[in-house]
Amino acid sequence: MLVLTRKKGESIIIQDNIEITILAVEGDSVKVGISAPRHVDIFRQEVYLSIKEANKESTATNALNLNALIERMRPQK
Repeated sequence: MLVLTRKKGESIIIQDNIEITILAVEGDSVKVGISAPRHVDIFRQEVYLSIKEANKESTATNALNLNALIERMRPQK
């Protein structure tokens, strides 16, 4: 992990197209602005983990449904 110190108004550039700017520092909170291309998804960690879990559950449900469908389509003996 790269650790950098930045002050209000200062930025960090990632590759050529993502800029992270420190907008405000108030107590234990830091307000961060992120400029990135529209195709780059940006999430707070808790939201990202929630999406990841929902996708995982959806995939498991779809796999179960697919297995049930395969069983129904097999020729009866």
